[in-house]
Amino acid sequence: MVMAERAARVRSVVGTWDAALLVALVLVVAVGAITVEGVASPRFWRFVTLEVIPIALIALPMTLVVITGEIDLSVASILGLTCTVMGQLWLWGISSLPVLIAVALLLGALLGAVNGVFVTAFGLPSLAVTIGTLALYRGLAYVVLGDRAVADYPPEWTTGAIGAIPGLTIPWMIIVVAVLAVVFGLVLHATPIGRGLYAMGNNAEAARFTGISVARTKFWLFVATGAMSALAGVFWTLRYASARADNGNGLELAVVAAVLLGGVSIFGGRGGLIGVIAAVVLLGTLRNALQLAYVPANTLTIITGSLLIVSVVGPNVAGMLRERWRRRRPATPLPQE
Repeated sequence: MVMAERAARVRSVVGTWDAALLVALVLVVAVGAITVEGVASPRFWRFVTLEVIPIALIALPMTLVVITGEIDLSVASILGLTCTVMGQLWLWGISSLPVLIAVALLLGALLGAVNGVFVTAFGLPSLAVTIGTLALYRGLAYVVLGDRAVADYPPEWTTGAIGAIPGLTIPWMIIVVAVLAVVFGLVLHATPIGRGLYAMGNNAEAARFTGISVARTKFWLFVATGAMSALAGVFWTLRYASARADNGNGLELAVVAAVLLGGVSIFGGRGGLIGVIAAVVLLGTLRNALQLAYVPANTLTIITGSLLIVSVVGPNVAGMLRERWRRRRPATPLPQE
């Protein structure tokens, strides 16, 4: 009986979407290392890490937002606007990096709060609201800097932002991402707040009747998404040593693709951070490996779009197949007394 319970537990883990993503990641790495020169090198993984850091930073709060049944498509525009504000403040003579970071985070939180107010106070669909603010915030970024680029930051800022962990080639910023992932993971999977988020995604009205403050929770999730997008904007500016209005343009597609490919339901109420993190690394590895193989940029966009479709359809199909398999499996006989 004990062995049967252990086998059932193993099957429940192996049969999950998270496990499928981890297997896919291993296969992509293995095939890439064999067929594409450079994939197995430390330099390759340094570039993968640098690319996935801003996506991972934004995907962490985005996961919680989507689980509640909402979405935020303005994240890349918030990133771009905070980049331009940092650049303009630098031009005005503010040369303290902590001050610039603090202003960027406050601005990101404010922009996220604007989204939150429209969604929670006015009851507007988050899809429509954030499509609007996507255009609004990107337009404001061009108002702030126009077509100019601010690129005269001190070298110690830019090299420090992408500096490696001593003895490794991996940027130290990945430690910040890992700590934040643990914090968001604990909130989502080990606290009453996380259980409330799933309840909201499944049935917001029922969650409200159980005493959960749906509007207030969603509002603060949008604030967190804005602040994390701003943090990604700080990293983006320092990594490329350039503040431009088009920084991060189109990044929202990569973030949404990672969240949905990670097993989070677009309808809310299902998903977790482990799958999302695996999807972020999988997409980053695949993209960089294909670039090393000289795959055209248009093809990469097609692949990303295709994976986005798979991410919506795949978990549902997998769930249906798993349910059918369970129904066809003969029932475990009861132990004889």
